[in-house]
Amino acid sequence: MLPQNILRTCHVLVLVLCVSAIEDFDWTKNDHGSFYYGVFPTGFSWGAGGSAYQTEGAWNVDGKGMSIWDAFAHKKGKIFLNDTGDFSCEGYHKVKDDISLMKDMNLNHYRFSISWPRILPTGIKNENINEKGIKYYDDLINKLLENKITPIVTLYHWDLPQILEEKYGGWQNTSMVNLFNDFANLCFERFGNRVKHWITFNNPWSMAVEGYETGEHAPGLKLRGVGAYKTAHHIIKAHAKVWHTYDTQWRSKQKGLVGISLSGDWGEPVDITNQRDIEAAERYVQFYMGWFATPLFNGDYPQVMKDYIGRKSAQQGLGASRLPVFTAQEKSYIKGTCDFLGIGHFTTRYITQKNYPSGRGNSYFTDRDLAELVDPRWPDPGSEWLYSVPWGFRRLLNFVKTQYGNPMIYVTENGVSEKMMCTDLCDDWRMQYFKDYINEMLKAIKDGVNIKAYTAWSLLDKFEWDEGYSERFGLYYVDFRDKNKPRYPKASVHYYKSIISSNGFPNQRELESWKRKAIETCSSSNQLLAADPLISHMGMVTEIVVPTMCTLCILLSAVFLMFLLRRRF
Repeated sequence: MLPQNILRTCHVLVLVLCVSAIEDFDWTKNDHGSFYYGVFPTGFSWGAGGSAYQTEGAWNVDGKGMSIWDAFAHKKGKIFLNDTGDFSCEGYHKVKDDISLMKDMNLNHYRFSISWPRILPTGIKNENINEKGIKYYDDLINKLLENKITPIVTLYHWDLPQILEEKYGGWQNTSMVNLFNDFANLCFERFGNRVKHWITFNNPWSMAVEGYETGEHAPGLKLRGVGAYKTAHHIIKAHAKVWHTYDTQWRSKQKGLVGISLSGDWGEPVDITNQRDIEAAERYVQFYMGWFATPLFNGDYPQVMKDYIGRKSAQQGLGASRLPVFTAQEKSYIKGTCDFLGIGHFTTRYITQKNYPSGRGNSYFTDRDLAELVDPRWPDPGSEWLYSVPWGFRRLLNFVKTQYGNPMIYVTENGVSEKMMCTDLCDDWRMQYFKDYINEMLKAIKDGVNIKAYTAWSLLDKFEWDEGYSERFGLYYVDFRDKNKPRYPKASVHYYKSIISSNGFPNQRELESWKRKAIETCSSSNQLLAADPLISHMGMVTEIVVPTMCTLCILLSAVFLMFLLRRRF
């Protein structure tokens, strides 16, 4: 069996080699534009982020219960190189050190998540509240505020208590709605006097699709065609219940906001003059971000999802759609439960129409009737799914403005990885990525999009889910082989700090100066790392391995192309 990463590479090759529109969003305006010099509005908030399982470590310390990610990562073969988040960045023990890094960067806010099993080991509020876990988050919040850094707190970043998965079936069970509400209510009670920005769920698309459809993520279930939709249905209802709990019990006293963080790649029609491609591109966005955003803003799933999944369900001989249905009461209860919309965005795809016969089986992916393509000219420095396509960010932000009535937006995740073993801290590609994507966000604000904050993803290199430690998103390099997990600043730290200090992009000369100084700074950090003989050896190994892998990719591409041509002729 081919390794998972090679299979994914072949999948991307396939996409490269093969191939109800919204009336008030103009898909034909395909001008990617030039760089825009200017500054952000006064009071714009700059930050960075991370999450509990990815950074805290201390997986079984001070009374913490096991999460689904603890259980999943401990199973051999689930994570690249069988890595786990058991220790990760040891953030649980390095709060003071990490806040000093944030302060040095002049961050306005820091986004982190609360581990449900760290404060409720059994997942149930009336069984056991772990006061040591409460104290950890108390200390983190207090130290952030002492340093004038605003905490933005995510209640759920994928680490469900394992016991709830075993006892109830996790998010497949509607019991999670009330259990999650109890957990959230405890967080409001204990931390809400200081926390004014709450995010219920981070990227529920990944929770549903990768956790319950493909099984790539915890809890690793492959309930194709039904699991993701059922999970999402419960997540949406849980979000709404938590919003109402805050609204009725806490808002008047605490004066805070409750939102959700949705991930969304932009989908661009392959042919902007072809109506089928335009509709396919819209369908891509609606099946991704619209799946969750449309119920929260409009009260129900996107019509295109109901139509496509309903029709395919009928063709498969099912008596009802595989997409669950909200009652009239639920639609009213869910609608309008978003004080702000968090957006996590990383990349873009070209989209074209592709019909999948219903006889091929149930699948979220085949329900959409589309194909995703990438432009081989797009830079792809790290994760195989992450191509740098800055102009897609502006288009997604404008789409949200048009589709949902220009809600208040917090950009909750945006960044780029590197996937290599060498330790060069002069991350040129990341500086370029931040420059281009943040500039597209500035253009969107100029377009009238109501964006209030930007969160660079991420503060630290960390555990990257099924990819383990093989991908690095951090502004700070973390040496995971050292038990003390030391942090080293990459060039992008200085560059992002310069953007924050100037609140944007004042002029070309300033930007050139930032980059020059950033490279000078990272060069000295590289010298520190080079003093470690193991690291310098890894750098030499990389120089040998990377060309070999590139050669392998070229050979695979050639073989695959020959296979396609032979089948065609």
